[in-house]
This record gives sequence, C-alpha cells and structure tokens, in this order.
Amino acid sequence: MVINERLRVVLAEDSVVLRDGMVELLGARGCEVVATAGTGSELLAAVAEHRPSVAVVDVRMPPTHTDEGIRAAVEIRASAPGVGILVFSQHVEASWATRLLADGASGVGYLLKERVARTAEFVDALRRVAAGGTALDPEVVAQLTSSGRRSRLDALTPREREVVELMAQGHSNRSIAALLVVSERAVEKHVAAVFGKFDLPATEADNRRVKAVLTYLAEGGG
Repeated sequence: MVINERLRVVLAEDSVVLRDGMVELLGARGCEVVATAGTGSELLAAVAEHRPSVAVVDVRMPPTHTDEGIRAAVEIRASAPGVGILVFSQHVEASWATRLLADGASGVGYLLKERVARTAEFVDALRRVAAGGTALDPEVVAQLTSSGRRSRLDALTPREREVVELMAQGHSNRSIAALLVVSERAVEKHVAAVFGKFDLPATEADNRRVKAVLTYLAEGGG
C-alpha cells in the first residue's frame, strides 16, 4: 500500500521560501521530495525524469503567473496518468480544474492554501491522492458545480447530495458517517441510492464511486 511507503514527490512552487519550507515539512512527515520546480516547464521535466508518486502543483507560475502550473498538471495527467496530482494554490481555476478531472477524479486533489490548517491534513490528502483517491476542497467543489444541468441531481434527496459532495471531497463511507453522525450502513444505503439515480450499475471493475463524483461535478451540485 502507498500509505506505508515513502512517497516520492515533485514539488512545483515558485516561491523559494515556501518551497524550501514545504520540502522540510514533507521530509519530516516521511515523504521524499525528489525534485522541485519553479516553472511549468521545469515541472514537466522533473515528472518525466523522476516519475514520482505525486506532484504538488501551484496554479500560477512564471512567466505569466496565470495558469502555467495547472496547464502543466493537465499535461501530466495525459502523459503520465500514474502520477497523482495535488493542486495546492490560493486560486481556483474552475475551467482548468474541470479539464484536470475530465478523465476521472481518481488520483487528483485540489486544495486551497489558506484552508489547510494542519500539516498532517495536507500529508493525508497527499497520500490519498498518491494512492488513487480524491481530495477536493469544498470551495473548489462549490465553484466547479456552480452551474450545469440539473436533471439527475434533482432526483437526489438533500442527504444524498451531502453524501455525494463528501465523496467528491475524498471522504470514505466511514468518514462520511462520522461527519454526518449516522451509521456507516446508512451511508452505504445513500451511496447505493446515488448510484441508482445516476444510472451506474455494478461492473466487474467497480469504479462507480469515481463515476458518481464525475457526474456530480459535471451536472452541477452544491
């Protein structure tokens, strides 16, 4: 399991002070930062050379400080799908985030710097993404789902909407049960109802959870 391994990380952050601090913090938490990058092109080169478990990417990087980082992240998703991507930024770039999630929500995270209160919380998200999970800040989810078709979402009950939104944030059934103060069995029933309303039958390679999150993000929620 990735959880028990020393994560290999490429860190893309143009602020030298923040970058050096993150390298130190991640190293203290059992991660190995194999390379750092200050530009989108440096990030692409570092990922191609080192093939890390996960890349931590800021959105706005030189030379234009607009969307170079997340553009590079989208390119990495296409060229190296086994590399997890955790966008860690002050900004939500909804259009590029949607493209980042276009081929699946597994192995993708998007956290806002000012909303991460503890290092342990960040490293937990990093490990989850590296293991193929999802870690989306609620504010990111809100912006991604601010518009869109409502047909299948209208069929959800308020509780089912809460459950699928927490799924989009990367929470397990056990975690959702704790947050909503209900039994894990109740959460399982809500998840099954979401699958049914989203027309997601069981398959041999059951990835319905990811498909349910993608449906939620694509059609609008929150």
